[in-house]
Amino acid sequence: MSEDRRTRPTYDVVVPASVANLGGGFDTLAVAVQLYLRVRIVDVRDDGGATLSVVRSTPAVRGRNAVERAFEAIARRTGRKAPTVSVEVESDIPMAAGLGSSAAAVVAGLRVFEHVADGPGVPVGVLLAVAASLEGHADNAAAALHGGLTSVVEREGEEPVALRWSWPEELRLIVVTPAAGLATAKARAALPEAVPRTDAVFNMQRVLSLVHALQTRDYGRLREAVQDRLHQPARSALVPQLAAVLALEDPEILGSFLSGAGPTVALLARRDFARLEQLVRSIYERAGCPATVRTLGVHRSPEGAPEPVGAACPEPSRGARGGAV
Repeated sequence: MSEDRRTRPTYDVVVPASVANLGGGFDTLAVAVQLYLRVRIVDVRDDGGATLSVVRSTPAVRGRNAVERAFEAIARRTGRKAPTVSVEVESDIPMAAGLGSSAAAVVAGLRVFEHVADGPGVPVGVLLAVAASLEGHADNAAAALHGGLTSVVEREGEEPVALRWSWPEELRLIVVTPAAGLATAKARAALPEAVPRTDAVFNMQRVLSLVHALQTRDYGRLREAVQDRLHQPARSALVPQLAAVLALEDPEILGSFLSGAGPTVALLARRDFARLEQLVRSIYERAGCPATVRTLGVHRSPEGAPEPVGAACPEPSRGARGGAV
């Protein structure tokens, strides 16, 4: 090994997927879930290059990887000295599916930079600001950075702020992901430029009810609290079987909603997960629409950590329950 390379043990950064919006919390709410992207640092060259290259990616990514873009963006933002880094990326998070795959990759690039750059850790507000600048919005990035349930406040000319909320331990998400992806840009283009005041008020009432219900474990309010008039109706034509899943009536389904921009749809439940998986799977089977159904717990950062770090999380188990249909 040449003298300009650091000798260090292999280091992994692990970042969770996320489910955003949760109905009415458009571009505001997201929760981290137990589906992961992993980045392994395989080589570090102390040449001051401040660049990152992905030498292997599973699945393969066309063009520049978001891990690379994030690493170089935070290097420019902080001006800190950093080496040239080579990494391998492996992700269980489906791309273009509404599960925060690009946000996870961006956060992974930021965390790799923190590990190899000179100086202390980067303030989490700076990390979130850089992630938001690359992503266009901060909701998935906040959940990927902090774990658990977060809401964001974006401020003109200032760094965005992430607020952290509790998530009930027993509450899980059943997520169904159609095989055909949906580009976020296409899902955004379907949204109207303006919404009626009554619809805006409707959503504000429900998103506050949702946060309150989750903090107090008032599960009887969840079905109404995840209703939305701002984005789900406009995206319904783009998302296979969205209307059918939202219309499902079952005493164990506490609420259902589009995950991010879709096409993944999520359901809230506390028990009977296998039966509910089959119930929602049957909707897609009847429609001849291949899909993957998973039951996911919420990813939580280490207890008491002021600034949760994906790389510091214990290695999660690979894969959630569920499979392709």
